[in-house]
Amino acid sequence: MIKWKNRSEFWITGAKLADPESRKIRAGSIHINNGRIEEVVWKKSIETDLEIFDAEGYLVAPGFIDIHTHLRDPGFEDKEIIATGTAAAAAGGYTSIACMANTNPAIDEPSVVRYILDKNREAGETRLYVIAAVTKGLDGKEINEFHLLKEAGAIALSDDGNFITNSKVMRSALEYAGLLGLPIISHCEDPDLAGDGLMNEGYYSTKLGFSGIPAVSEEIAVARDIALAKLTGSRLHIAHVSTAGSVELIREAKKKGIPVTAEVTPHHLTMDDSLLQEYDRNLKVNPPLRSLEDIKALKKALKNGTVDCIATDHAPHTEIDKQVEFNFAPPGMIGLQTAFSHLYTELVLSGELELIDLVRMMTSAPAKTLGIPGGTLETGVQADLVVIDLDAEWIFNGKVNRSKSFNTPLADRSFNGHVQGTFLAGKWKQMV
Repeated sequence: MIKWKNRSEFWITGAKLADPESRKIRAGSIHINNGRIEEVVWKKSIETDLEIFDAEGYLVAPGFIDIHTHLRDPGFEDKEIIATGTAAAAAGGYTSIACMANTNPAIDEPSVVRYILDKNREAGETRLYVIAAVTKGLDGKEINEFHLLKEAGAIALSDDGNFITNSKVMRSALEYAGLLGLPIISHCEDPDLAGDGLMNEGYYSTKLGFSGIPAVSEEIAVARDIALAKLTGSRLHIAHVSTAGSVELIREAKKKGIPVTAEVTPHHLTMDDSLLQEYDRNLKVNPPLRSLEDIKALKKALKNGTVDCIATDHAPHTEIDKQVEFNFAPPGMIGLQTAFSHLYTELVLSGELELIDLVRMMTSAPAKTLGIPGGTLETGVQADLVVIDLDAEWIFNGKVNRSKSFNTPLADRSFNGHVQGTFLAGKWKQMV
């Protein structure tokens, strides 16, 4: 366990530094002064009269950034609150997260934006960015006053959980948001095609007798929104991409210079629809877990840059919510505390993904996607860092869980790579 008393100026030495911008991991030391990175030298140790934070044997990287988190506050405080959600994020190595608008009331008024930011200043353990609703009440009919939401502190817009089916409304939203420099994050799913589907439409839905959600329900929506992004020239971000067809549409859009970005979740990279044979309601997510062929396409897209970043879609639900028949269980799983370790264990140690690329997809890439600070080791930036023991094995169970909910198929799973703590503006927070 690292023992450290916070100081305003010190050096971190002995570590391997993961620099996502240069895509290199090498020995280095970081000089921190008044909460900012003063200097980075590529030496394992340095001569100094300042105090030293000894990170020998650890990986130090920019703090992780999640641009797709559901904190449920206000309105669903039985599932999560800002204090517990940000605590889970910090335990997972995140120093910045962005929360979605599907609260109650929805984040469609400046007062709700200010409420969330004020509450995070009081009890939050990470930086918190607010994604406000595109339409009033998330009903897809009337767009909100984006300029007022931006003035209150919103950095992006989304009706996540709902697809804006009215193309005229979506066009107007993109045009208005574009004037303000705000990206729109789209939950791409044609509700008529998805219907009452419970899982991916395919072999396993037929075998289990579940109504299916076809891949094309996502792909039609992706195609429509890409067409509108081309028309308006405004920034579009596709949330939780899950199908090979969506990947191909995004790839072609980028080739044409259309301003579109995309994210993928840890569970869509590692879990397929065959797992639903266990009837685990924590595996019910939206979009649903897809086929092995889709997973293969998502991994390839992550490597070649078609998919820009990794986001958790952390979606807390109470035990009572999930302990019902499968068709009545709400979709979603928590993921902030396990995202890095899960992907490090499943993809990096298996040789499918380089460690520096995983770090980049969780730091500089999401920061660039939403245009927010962080994710680099550049001098002058806020000293938001994560310290990881890559050799440590740990078990994710109820004792270590920091979220208010525990709806996860990863309960009692063993992982490699354990977050030891984070620096937030140079202030250390121990996690073990």
